Amino acid sequence: MNTLLEPGMLVRHPQRPDWGAGQVQSNIGGRITVNFEHAGKVVIDGQRVELRRIFDTSE
Repeated sequence: MNTLLEPGMLVRHPQRPDWGAGQVQSNIGGRITVNFEHAGKVVIDGQRVELRRIFDTSE
């Protein structure tokens, strides 16, 4: 699913719920930059972590 992530989409990190919701900034070559509510900007290796897309902002 990570390959489908585009800038502006909201996601959560499955092992880091304390980071809160994050907004995808970029997705280039499997490296996904996400700006999380409580962790700031983080670069995720999309081959190691499957981010969960948020469809409803109350999640």
